[in-house]
Parts: sequence; structure tokens; C-alpha cells
Amino acid sequence: MEFKIGDCSICGVFVVLVLCSTLVSGGDIVHQDDTAPSRPGCSNNFVLVKVPIWVDGIEVTEFVGVGARFGPTLESKEKRANQTRLAFADPPDCCSTPRNKLTGEAILVHRGNCSFTTKANVAEDAGASAILIINNQTELFKMVCEKNEADLDIGIPAVMLPQHAGTSLINFLGNSSSVSVQLYSPKRPMVDIAEVFLWLMAVATILCASYWSAWRAREAAIEQDKLLKDGSNECNGTEVSRSGVVLEINIVSAVLFVVVASCFLIMLYKLMSSWFIDVLVVLFSIGGFEGLQTCLVALLSCFRWFERFGQSFIKIPFLGPVSYLMLAISPFCIAFAVLWAVYRHISFAWIGQDILGIALIITVLQIVQIPNLKVGTVLLSCSLLYDLFWVFLSKPLFHKSVMIVVARGDKSGEDGIPMLLKIPRLYDPWKGYSIIGFGDIILPGLLVAFSLRYDWLCNKRLREGYFLWAMIAYGLGLLTTYVALNLMDGHGQPALLYIVPFTLGTFLTLGKQRGDLKHLWTRGEPDRPCPHVQLQPDD
Repeated sequence: MEFKIGDCSICGVFVVLVLCSTLVSGGDIVHQDDTAPSRPGCSNNFVLVKVPIWVDGIEVTEFVGVGARFGPTLESKEKRANQTRLAFADPPDCCSTPRNKLTGEAILVHRGNCSFTTKANVAEDAGASAILIINNQTELFKMVCEKNEADLDIGIPAVMLPQHAGTSLINFLGNSSSVSVQLYSPKRPMVDIAEVFLWLMAVATILCASYWSAWRAREAAIEQDKLLKDGSNECNGTEVSRSGVVLEINIVSAVLFVVVASCFLIMLYKLMSSWFIDVLVVLFSIGGFEGLQTCLVALLSCFRWFERFGQSFIKIPFLGPVSYLMLAISPFCIAFAVLWAVYRHISFAWIGQDILGIALIITVLQIVQIPNLKVGTVLLSCSLLYDLFWVFLSKPLFHKSVMIVVARGDKSGEDGIPMLLKIPRLYDPWKGYSIIGFGDIILPGLLVAFSLRYDWLCNKRLREGYFLWAMIAYGLGLLTTYVALNLMDGHGQPALLYIVPFTLGTFLTLGKQRGDLKHLWTRGEPDRPCPHVQLQPDD
């Protein structure tokens, strides 16, 4: 069976695919900021705050603000949060005693002219039950205490609102007789069902890719054995044709990959904008189209009804021989990729992104392979260092975690770059997505697929081989990553920090115990010598 695939196109976006090897949850609730001043009376964590709005008794909208370092902590349950009438401060900056009389209302004030704690103390003394401060910019701002401030015994909560929220509230107050608000900061559940599905998705993708890769390697080995039994003396040529359908990584390319990926990641970080996201969307759509096309052709070719169409070819200018089956499937794949690109902002577009992403990952794991454990060790070790540096160690140099900024698509107006698998968080009051970078699947997937190819070529049973244990190790490594993600209050985690020690450590340990390590390290497949062929006299 022959598969016509866009090897060059998919390998061209390989570096882009594995850039983001980090797990990020959808929007942090709690921000523990060590750079912001903290002292007794001013030591709260910065928490996101839900602010639902009622106009004349009808809930019309909801805004999100951020709590201050000072003041009491907010209620986490919506049903326990009080609904409080809202009043606009007079003067608007609330730097002096308000002229309007307050009897427990929440007061809306503008930022500026005095410190945040001064505004809160003035509002509390005037009888307000809470203070909402409107930022003078579109984004949120962390409210801290200034160095020389002494009066930090503040008894009302303070929340910063973005500029657009303040404008809306002022309009509501001007056009209505009654505006009420609620302030609460719900906690994110420790485990969301989305993480379970994402774990299953990643494991199943590697499982499918590994079996497909091993099946192709076994078919090639059977074909080679058949040629040998027929007395062919062109054994070396057969080896070349086998390796021609894949791109084998060597040690130099494994190290070079980290350098190139780092340069590309910096470019993404510096150029991150809406137009650059559009470029990535186009690249992803092209790769997703070819990946989906390859997977569908391979799947349908397994059925007797489509087998004849998969083996019949037609020559097309610039493309060469193309099977009738691929020709029939291509319009559907193109339409699917284009529709996703055009409607990627709608609520259920993540389904199309995951389908294209999974197909692309499986296809890449057929084209790109590691020839032995030595190359796999170098690649995963370098990738682990790459992951650690750009998630954690890049903060002092760039003031932010470069990997997390790129993965989330900050400064682009998008929910993140498309080179991610994502599932909406189902039971999270803050919504958002649980995501996993393609690199967290492709890089360890190369090692897992190699283990199954080795097992099949060596005719090893499941328990005696390496694939079963490599799959278990990957699943445990990814599970450990989610545990760490939840323990770190949803902050992004480098998944390879946990996955690589599990997978690579398991492989090396088993190979050492079983005495296969030297063979795995150098060849990665059983010896297949070319037998001496006796020639007949008339030859």
C-alpha cells in the first residue's frame, strides 16, 4: 500500500508544532506575586473577582475584576455573597469624604489622585460596604500598599475593574434608578473532567501513531525478508528504500532542533500579534489538511471497498501520481481545514482544532522517527532543558515566561496559538480551556513509537517488550503533570519535566536490566544480515 503524503510540508512545520511543550490551565484565579510589596495588613493574594450586575432587579451582565492586597478576603460562594446597591462617588476619585450619603452601598470610584488604601479608608469611613475602582486602562491592575502607609486596617473589600466595565456601570447609574452588584471569588475545582479527556486524548493519539508506525515497519521488514528468500542480492538497496519514507533524526539534528526551536520561540514572543497568529493559523491549516488526508486515506484503505481506489493512481502536474482515493478525499479535508480557520472563534471550534491536531501529530510520528535509543535520549534531554528554560528560567531575562506567553497567545487578542490540543473546562466557574502542547505528545511519542517498532521486529511479547511500559510511563508522567498543575494553582507547567524522566528513565532501566541496552542504544532493531546468495553456473 502506498501513501502519498506531503512530507516536505509537514516536516516544514515540525518545529512550529513542538514549540509549546507546556500545560496551561484556562486563566489563573490566584496570583501569588512576589514582586508586589507585601506586609502585615497588606498580604492578600491577587484573586480574580466575579462582579455580576443587576439593573432594576434584572441581571444584565457580569464583569471580572481583581482583588487588592489589602482588605478582607472575598466570599467564594455566589449564594453567600450579598447583593449590594451601587453608588457613584462624589467626588469621583474618592480622595476626600464623599458628598453623597452612604448607608452600606458599594461605591464606584475612579483611579488616581491618591493611593488605593486612601480611597478604601475614605469609602469605609463614609459608610460604604465595598469599593470598586475603575482603572484608567483596558487591562486590570494589581492594587498594592505604598511603602510609607500606616493605616492598613481596612474592613471593606476593594476590587479593580477594567476601564470598559467602569464606563458601562456609569451609564447604568445614569440611566436607571437602581444598580446592584455582587462580589465573590469562586475557587477552581482541584480536578476538572476536561483534564481527564485531555489525558485520554494524548494517550490515545500516541497509541494509534505507535501501532501505525510499527505496522509500517513490520510490513517493510516482511517485504525485505521476501526479497531475501527469493534470492535477491540487492539487500542494501532495500534498506535504502525502507528508510526513504521516513525522516530519521540523528544526534546533530536533535541538538540543532533545540537551537532552531528557541530562535523561533523568541520570534513568536516578539512578533506575537493578531496578524502573526493568522500566519500560524494558515500553517496549521495546511499541516492539518495533509495530516487529515493521510490518516483518512490510510484508514479507508483498510476496507475492501476502497482498496482498489487506494491502489489506482492518476498523474497530476506538479504532484505526480495521486491515488483516486486521495483525490476523492482531498476536497473534504480542504473544506474542513478552511472552515475551521474561518470559524475558529466560535464556541465549539476547539473540536475541529483537536481533530486537525491529532491527525497532524499522528502523521508527523509516521514521517519523523528516531533510529535508536541514543538519539532518543539526546532529543528528549535537550527538549527537557529547552522546556525548563523557556517556562521558568526565561522570566529574569524577559520579565515573563516566554513559553506561557506564546502558548496563551498574549498580546494577540486570541485564546492561544493553534498548535495545541484544548478542551473547555466543564465544571470551572471561570471557564477557559485545559490545553496541552503538541510537543508534549510528539517528542515522547517518538520514543514510544520506537519501542513498539522494536518489539514487533524482535517478536517480543507485550509484557516482555518495551512498548507497554513506555505507554504506562507516559500516562503516569502526564498524570503527574496535571497533579503539579493543580498544586501550583493553575500556573503553567513544563510537561516534559515530568514526562521525560518517566518515559526515558523506564526505557533505560528496563534495557539495562534485560541486557538489551547496548543493542537499543546503537541499532534499535534486530540484526537482519544479507545472506550470501549462491549463483548458478549459467549466471
